[in-house]
Amino acid sequence: MRKCTITVISAGCFGFIVTTLFFFLLHGENNSSYAQNLPGLRQRTQLVQQPGNRTLPIPAEASTLPAPNESPLFVERYAELTPEERISVQVYEQCNRSVVNIDTQTRYNVFLLGAVDEPGAGSGIVLDREGHILTNSHVISGVDSIVVTLFTGEEYPATVVGEDLITDLAVLKISAPAKDLLPAVFTDSSRLLVGQKVFAIGNPFGLERTLTSGLISSLNRSIPGRLQGRAINGAIQIDAAINPGNSGGVLLDTQGKMIGINTAIASKSGGSHGVGFAIPTNTIARIIPQIIKHGKVIRGNIGIDKALDRERDGMKGVLVGVLVPKGAAEKAGLRGLRFVKERSLVGGAIVIQQPKIDIGAADLIVAVDGVETKKTVDFTAIIDDHKPGDRVVLDVIRGDNRIKVPVVLE
Repeated sequence: MRKCTITVISAGCFGFIVTTLFFFLLHGENNSSYAQNLPGLRQRTQLVQQPGNRTLPIPAEASTLPAPNESPLFVERYAELTPEERISVQVYEQCNRSVVNIDTQTRYNVFLLGAVDEPGAGSGIVLDREGHILTNSHVISGVDSIVVTLFTGEEYPATVVGEDLITDLAVLKISAPAKDLLPAVFTDSSRLLVGQKVFAIGNPFGLERTLTSGLISSLNRSIPGRLQGRAINGAIQIDAAINPGNSGGVLLDTQGKMIGINTAIASKSGGSHGVGFAIPTNTIARIIPQIIKHGKVIRGNIGIDKALDRERDGMKGVLVGVLVPKGAAEKAGLRGLRFVKERSLVGGAIVIQQPKIDIGAADLIVAVDGVETKKTVDFTAIIDDHKPGDRVVLDVIRGDNRIKVPVVLE
């Protein structure tokens, strides 16, 4: 068993303070109408053109991207650039203005020193022309003030619309002119392939709108979440350089479409070692409309208070520990741990009752809707994807039998 470090990549005070999460390599309600109206969620939307600027006559074979709006030098040097360079330049020209710089201040009362302000920094992505900004929850959680800087250099105070600790996503709101808010355009992250070229734009070490590139190294990675026992599933692994301050920055494909939000790196030093992780757009598209509407994500509750990773007769699963009284699981007939008392005689006269946990009485959940759940994090991830009122069917080992138990989430 080898220890690795997953590092969230926001920047802290006195240089950059890196928050680390250690893991071991053993490893609501839907607002569809808003999702349809959010520019970033329309897959076929054209990239936003800068108003008031003419489109330069870039040859059509340069790439499938629209032509950059304000780079005469690119037109002048077009013939000198390789095809890869042309794509890189076009992606940056079209997308860098959708990325914002986020500066935070957190006030602490320090003994003998009084109030001390800790600065922090991260990145964000423009979602719409109403001023909604997407970032990571760990960038803004618990801070006292937030300032967003647009590509124009103008600074705007930001308020927190809401956040979701499970997926490490948050939405901010600023009051800025619509002409200066250029939304990123989402694409379907389920169609990504390992080996695709990607571009990351963010603000590492406060160096605003920095471009790096690399490849998709792997898909559907599971990385530690901010809540104990919860993982962020479906993460995109990339080898593009991302560093402290890149958290909340955009991950793009070669068409200039957003495929994810850069969130964490695997590192022993806190710096980039070519192993980064991004939350995919399909997860973002599911979570963000709820945050904007409710300030949080409304998830279905199965009514299991405690659960344990266990193996029974060679089959791994989730052992039901403690049920919530009158919760969804109890109503469905699931069985948790049973506490019994054993009597024993002392000296042939005194009877002592000793409490004992009967593990064999608890159900072992091995699948949800046909998907195996060998670990608690697998089980909670599936349940988290459902909203109240959804019906799930659990495969349960009870005694020597395998049975199906339907549960309506609350």
